[in-house]
Amino acid sequence: MPLVVPAPAKLNLFLHVTGRREDGYHTLQTLFQLLDHGDLITLTPRADTRIVRTSALPGVPAEADLVVRAAEALAARATPPFGVDIDVIKQLPMGGGLGGGSSDAASVLVGLNALWGLALSRDALARIGLGLGADVPVFVHARTAFAQGVGEELTPVVLPERAYLVLHPGCEISTAHIFSAPALTRDTPRLRIADLSHATTRNDCEPVVRDLFPAVASALDWLTRHLPPEAGGARLTGTGACVFAALPSLVDAEALLGQALMAHPDWQGFVARGVNRSPLEAALVQAGLADVGSVLEAMPHPPMHGA
Repeated sequence: MPLVVPAPAKLNLFLHVTGRREDGYHTLQTLFQLLDHGDLITLTPRADTRIVRTSALPGVPAEADLVVRAAEALAARATPPFGVDIDVIKQLPMGGGLGGGSSDAASVLVGLNALWGLALSRDALARIGLGLGADVPVFVHARTAFAQGVGEELTPVVLPERAYLVLHPGCEISTAHIFSAPALTRDTPRLRIADLSHATTRNDCEPVVRDLFPAVASALDWLTRHLPPEAGGARLTGTGACVFAALPSLVDAEALLGQALMAHPDWQGFVARGVNRSPLEAALVQAGLADVGSVLEAMPHPPMHGA
């Protein structure tokens, strides 16, 4: 039977670049907010051992696609090996800073682990995922979380489940491009998680992205101008190109989205609710491939409250 699993988006509520390692990777502190909106993946077991992407992704050959690479990495640990057809319905823009590719890979890892009965722990799946991308582990663990290191050191947090408006101004941004920019701040002082509720935070990538991508600057400025004062301004997620803001309700967010798209028909956008637990977990329970107890223990660290 096919297994249908969601691959939710994330927002970086803030993103501080705290240093650069000798291997060239940057160290970060960020707050990953999972959303109830994202891509949709169907995993259909095959009678043979082939891994086949059945949906097209313009500009990305199957062998380079993270969903195929994730399935191959997991199949290499299966005895005997399994095969699967992978269909992805993309709803998240590429190069948008929403973690779409990483989330797709994580949902394939978690879904196939359950579908193939491999019984690998979430920590083991996260280690596999880290080899695919720094954002994959947070989606594997399926919790909104405070992240450090290159993004793999995760502490779950419980946040108010706010309504978010997300705008995409029509450009695609390479993460590597932004992290290689000479103007990027790389020495932001580290925060303690206990300081989150009152600390001043920002996205260190935003000034660089504003300079290089005027369309993103325009979207940030437009959204900030049209937000209610209590919303706190618009922010960039990841290295962009998407920008976002928290709104008092989903109705308010939908209304502002309509205004944005009317004023800028070349933009895209969506409204979503922030969630503390990924919808991926509910999908596994509904499919009978996980019980509530195992889901609650998927990330064994104690949750902490954050702002």
